[in-house]
Amino acid sequence: MSCKAQNTKKENIATHTVIESNPKLVVGIVVDQMRYDYLTRFYNKFGEGGFKRMVNEGFNCKNNHFNYIPTYTGPGHTSIYTGTTPKYHGIIGNNWYDKEIKKMVYCAGDGSVQSVGTKNTAGQMSPHRMKTSTFPDENRLFTQMRGKTIGISIKDRGAILPAGHTANAAYWFHGKDEGHWISSSFYMNDLPNWVKDFNASDAAESYFKVWNTLYNIDSYVESGSDLNTFEGGFKGKETATFPYDLKALKKENGGFDILKSTAYGNSLTTDFALAALDGEQLGKDAITDVLAISYSSTDYIGHNFGVNSKEIEDTYLRLDKDLERLFSILDTKVGKGMYTVFLTADHGAVDVPAYLQSVKIPAGYLKNSERKEKFQKFLKDTFETTDILENISNNQIFLNRERIKTLGLNLSDVQDAIVNEQITYKNISKAYTATTMSSVDFTTGVEVLLQNGFNQKRSGDILLVDDPAYISYGKTGSTHGSGLNYDTHVPLLFFGKGIKKGQTYQKTTITDIAPTMSALLSISFPNGTTGQPLEFVLD
Repeated sequence: MSCKAQNTKKENIATHTVIESNPKLVVGIVVDQMRYDYLTRFYNKFGEGGFKRMVNEGFNCKNNHFNYIPTYTGPGHTSIYTGTTPKYHGIIGNNWYDKEIKKMVYCAGDGSVQSVGTKNTAGQMSPHRMKTSTFPDENRLFTQMRGKTIGISIKDRGAILPAGHTANAAYWFHGKDEGHWISSSFYMNDLPNWVKDFNASDAAESYFKVWNTLYNIDSYVESGSDLNTFEGGFKGKETATFPYDLKALKKENGGFDILKSTAYGNSLTTDFALAALDGEQLGKDAITDVLAISYSSTDYIGHNFGVNSKEIEDTYLRLDKDLERLFSILDTKVGKGMYTVFLTADHGAVDVPAYLQSVKIPAGYLKNSERKEKFQKFLKDTFETTDILENISNNQIFLNRERIKTLGLNLSDVQDAIVNEQITYKNISKAYTATTMSSVDFTTGVEVLLQNGFNQKRSGDILLVDDPAYISYGKTGSTHGSGLNYDTHVPLLFFGKGIKKGQTYQKTTITDIAPTMSALLSISFPNGTTGQPLEFVLD
């Protein structure tokens, strides 16, 4: 046998060995707005087959954080799967001001593609604004496109961004009067039959029922009182208290959209994920497939009812049941010990500031109109015009650089003057210029997080940081976006094939997930990865 033939044979055997040793299926689970302490607060009420199974049989990274600002859904999902931050992957928010076209854009919006599964524009989505590859992309490349990737989430961005550029499909839920799972012509021209069959079934309609607590509400001692002034609730119901008759409330709350804001939205997502497992024949051979699932309802419920609500507690207890159902079917259909799962979140959330105030913790609400009025006066007094201001969004100020040049002003001087003005405003704790972000290498503090979230092409001229627990939001419900621990500290659990059993308090970051999964699969890291593989997790 020639040397070349021997080498070819060895390469084939090596490739075969790598594939055979890999899991048949990787399941990435993102729980939207899941704070780390939800895992510990509700732990004693969880069953043995969901969150606890991951903790007891897998590896628990207890000190896992986001390492950039802003902590929003779009950047979060992207960072998890690319292994890098907005500085490199370019998804700097859910929506942001595009400096080139001079208008706001949506992270997954794409007017060049068509909706599939609906006539509504809700399907005009793709990952085209994401600049780097994901680990599912790298798995597709490594397997010569034989390993499948499917993304699933109620939110379009929660399905699209994790699945990457080469995904076989991403599916998201279009509510209103349709209640269908849809996609985009970026992936396909028509929905596969299994999706059509699911949409034709009464799966979504079956959840128009009463949402009551899974267990006796008096046993929910891990959360605040059911009746309080810190929660939003639904139109048509006077109080934000259990039970909720969803069939009666759906008309005033967007039809099928009400399901998104209940625990049943997670159950519907699980139903669809299990249908995808069969419909796409995931995990049926030795070539690794990737199923990216994002549970969105936890975020909608958090925004509506807040971190400390009975509704949040019940949602996590029910999600635990859904995870148990998912893992049990994966055991049967893919094989116990033949698949790998990681679970994390795209961001956390702050306690309702009104609630924090009631227990004497500094917190509050920003008065943006006052800030804007004061800032407009400053611009007029200092530069004799307000035309140099283009946009304020995502705690960033965008300047009209052409106008600044026309007026004969120095951009750096204008930026510095604005920083010196903004830092005097109430509840602004820090302000930095784009010039500083581009020229100074920060190593500690919130400045590092700002820098990791700063994309030179897309971010603004001035970056602002608000006081802890001060938010631009209504007086009820929770939100997120900061670099503080309540927004950055999220769970990270690994479980299944190739994963050690254990736990650590060593600090890990969200950007470590993609290189860890790439190392597990012996594939290339996503092309922009800045995180590191967590060696102590891998068996």
